Amino acid sequence: MPKKAEGGECTADLLAYLFGPGNHEEHTAPHLVAAWTPALPGPYPGPRMTLSDLGLLLDAPVDALRGPRPAEHVWHISVRNEPDDRVLSDAEWATVAAEMVAAAGIVPHGDARACRWVAVRHADDHIHLVATLARQDGRHPRIRGDIPHMHTAARAFETAWGLTPMSLLDRTARRAPVTGEREKAARRGLPEAARESLQRTVREAAARATTTNDFLTRLRDAGLRVREHHDENGALDGYAVAQPGDRADRGTRPVWFSGRTLAYDLSLPRIRDRFHPMIAPADLARAHTRIREAATLLARAGRAEGAGDVAALGDLLVVAAATSPTAVRDQVRAAAAAFEQASRTPGTRTLHGAARAHFKASARALERAPQTARGGGAPAVLTLLIALVEAVEAATAWHRAQHHDAQTRAAARAAALLREAATLTGAPPPTRPSRAVPRTVRVTPAPTRGPATAPPVTGVPPRPNPGPGRSR
Repeated sequence: MPKKAEGGECTADLLAYLFGPGNHEEHTAPHLVAAWTPALPGPYPGPRMTLSDLGLLLDAPVDALRGPRPAEHVWHISVRNEPDDRVLSDAEWATVAAEMVAAAGIVPHGDARACRWVAVRHADDHIHLVATLARQDGRHPRIRGDIPHMHTAARAFETAWGLTPMSLLDRTARRAPVTGEREKAARRGLPEAARESLQRTVREAAARATTTNDFLTRLRDAGLRVREHHDENGALDGYAVAQPGDRADRGTRPVWFSGRTLAYDLSLPRIRDRFHPMIAPADLARAHTRIREAATLLARAGRAEGAGDVAALGDLLVVAAATSPTAVRDQVRAAAAAFEQASRTPGTRTLHGAARAHFKASARALERAPQTARGGGAPAVLTLLIALVEAVEAATAWHRAQHHDAQTRAAARAAALLREAATLTGAPPPTRPSRAVPRTVRVTPAPTRGPATAPPVTGVPPRPNPGPGRSR
């Protein structure tokens, strides 16, 4: 599994860490397994080259760039195997490294003037790839989509060598704050990075809004700075938000985040897809019934239709978290956050599922009458939570049938948190499923699929496809 690691602007510091003992003495026998030139002597074992010399060699093309040098010129990726896989030899890891840097665009096959790079191994199960983002011919490299392309290359090695296959990269994972954003929040004494706070506020506004103007108004009412983007005809086609007080360039400008950079499903077109203005709110008792009915419909949904259902269920959980009584609000909010990835489905989809209208109507009911849930006491809250548990369990079963491993785990975590919230009402949740969602849920499964098609790995004997395995 290739994973983006912390790069930066200092090659020497990164090499010192990779060839050092590690933060917890976990690095053993660090050494080079591959590099941009086969004749390169490694710094270990033996005093053949110092780390400073290796850093200078890697940085030489950066210093010779024609034009401005990049602010962060160090590219760093780790490639890791499943713990249960066999231990690969140095020669095998060298083959992996060469294929990965080619897939990433660091060193395209047959390009002798590309970037300089090394592969460092200090453990049995992984290597680190380090490159400097300057070609040896004085030009800047073109690196786009490096991680997805490397994931495709990884599928070929898994098939050829009989390694544990990963789930396909579906690009629905939550976008976490980078190191600089977390450090900035710590300096300001904030409990979380601006990105995380904005994600939550924008998601709640999107879950409640019925029109574009309603959505933008809710953002401004929440205290965010909003910048609209219009196309050449004056039509609104995007937006960006900023937290008051979050500024960059020595306080001269706000730090803006577009919806797309906050999350996969928070771009303006994705939010507009979720609007359902014709739904009238029902009373809270009817909302409980509608959620259970929607759970049954979701259990029968096909692959494309269920995408709209789980998206609407995600919005319902966001609204439920905002309107829940204080005693269970933290647990419901955590459940909504856990379900976030389960509300986003990879591949082709439609947002017009059969259960969608029921979930949307229930969300309107909660938003219009949040005091009803509090006034009804523990029984009303428990009834709502049990209905939500049934719906999330149906979503879990639907994702499992579609082989959405990451979404299945996210939905299961959300269901566990909702059960925990139900216990806080003073009455435990039922120990067996409701009749609305039978123990054996019938869902329309996805077509059988194996690892993604990838370029053949040279010099590797083919082996039978081991079939889909668990996501990493």
